[in-house]
Amino acid sequence: MLPYFAYGSNLLDARLSARTPSARYLCNARLAAHRLAFHKAGSDDSAKCDAFFTGDAADVTHGVLYQISPQDKTVLDAIEGVGHGYELKTVAVRTEAGMQEAFTYVTQPEYINPKQKPFAWYHRFVLLGALERGFPPAVIAAIEAVETQADPNPDRAAANRGIGG
Repeated sequence: MLPYFAYGSNLLDARLSARTPSARYLCNARLAAHRLAFHKAGSDDSAKCDAFFTGDAADVTHGVLYQISPQDKTVLDAIEGVGHGYELKTVAVRTEAGMQEAFTYVTQPEYINPKQKPFAWYHRFVLLGALERGFPPAVIAAIEAVETQADPNPDRAAANRGIGG
């Protein structure tokens, strides 16, 4: 099993479990010197999340530490578009038990587009995941404040609204 630091839409258990059935929640974790940004240009003309490296120790991305199988990691790599928007990064995250090394996905610089907005259903995944894991109120408020857009594909929007309750 491999340690995976999830943030963004993969915070939501229902979303990640549908993608990687082997995923097992370990604990909440924090990644220092990174901030959650909705600025990764998605192939569907919407923004996705990034744990954006700022270098500022005051910036923290809240997330979840999971374990997933090597087979499911291969599947998740393809879903996340490794090499086509995201790249793998090994990070050290802080947990209640101390520091833990894990892999995560970060946006390749050429895919950053701060003008794009997330679809409302994608934003909902991130918000529900943060609520599900009891993130601090300030983190929840920052996620809630992100401006969204409607998905022009009603079938995709309806299918994704059904995930996570």
